[in-house]
Amino acid sequence: MDLHILDHRLRVTSICKNGLVNFTHPLIKLIFLRNRARCKFFSLTETPENYTVVLDEEGFKELQPSEHLLVESSVWLPLNVVSNGNSSSSSQAVGVTKIAKSVIAPLAQQHVSVFMLSTYQTDFILVREKDLAVVINTLEEEFNIYREVGGEYSAVLSQDVHNGFQKNGKEAPQLTVHPLLIPQNQFCVMSLDPDTLPAIATTLIDVLFYSDSPKEGALPSQDLDCIKFFSFSLIDGYVSLVMDTEAQRQFPADLLFTSSSRELWRMVRIGGQPLGFGKLPFNPSSERPTINECGIVAQISQPLADNDISAYYISTFSFDHALVPEEDIVSVTEMLRQHRKEPAC
Repeated sequence: MDLHILDHRLRVTSICKNGLVNFTHPLIKLIFLRNRARCKFFSLTETPENYTVVLDEEGFKELQPSEHLLVESSVWLPLNVVSNGNSSSSSQAVGVTKIAKSVIAPLAQQHVSVFMLSTYQTDFILVREKDLAVVINTLEEEFNIYREVGGEYSAVLSQDVHNGFQKNGKEAPQLTVHPLLIPQNQFCVMSLDPDTLPAIATTLIDVLFYSDSPKEGALPSQDLDCIKFFSFSLIDGYVSLVMDTEAQRQFPADLLFTSSSRELWRMVRIGGQPLGFGKLPFNPSSERPTINECGIVAQISQPLADNDISAYYISTFSFDHALVPEEDIVSVTEMLRQHRKEPAC
């Protein structure tokens, strides 16, 4: 298989709920006026706590400094696994499950943090730019690695990145076992033709910016309540939408499309308290420093891969979210909780 290092330099940001009004204009521009914004990689995910916005450097210019905007200090690079036009295996599993053993687990062993963004079309693995040499050294035996520059791909030669590189020989640190929350929502992973965005503009703006949320800002409890979660991505001209069935009913059915099986998904939300750089105290006057909490995605994706269960995975500024087929949620919940009780090898 091939591993592509895409030609985007990304920033991971968070907009506070009570500060969204300060960013509605640039966000609407990034969603609906992509030619004017010149942003090629844009993702906006609403959770009960905040809005996570992942965008390239052109898009980042649209977000003005504000006490309501938090910016993680690193530049991130998106990776994408391509199976040379052929199915990578006979497995029917989709999403992060396909890359758990070949990408996620090896990077976790080398203490490389990843930020996952699954879309309708593919799975983006975001790594910090400073970790790229480690990533290439770790994955080069499994993949043919290519880097995109100006729309053209060229092979990455090991000697290009190994100068001065030392492989991590340390033992992996003891991983923090984060609690799992299982909301009741049923979710859909969908797409649409970007040319039809104007036709759903009013609905999309309403869902993103004006939807009522009586429990807004509150952390979900473990009593299986529904939570607010909506993700919109516009990446290299492709649109992806993740929403629950209640939000889906507000959109014209003839414009959204999903897989032929039209499956529904349930969420496994990882973390009782904010993860990674979401742990830091609020300090709007400066960027968030790097926090390296590695292995969170691997903790979830590895057991799913072992059991050949499909999963989409969306990281946000504060929490992680895995979507698994609705019919598997009971077995997945039990499997993950049992797996996390087992002693580490």
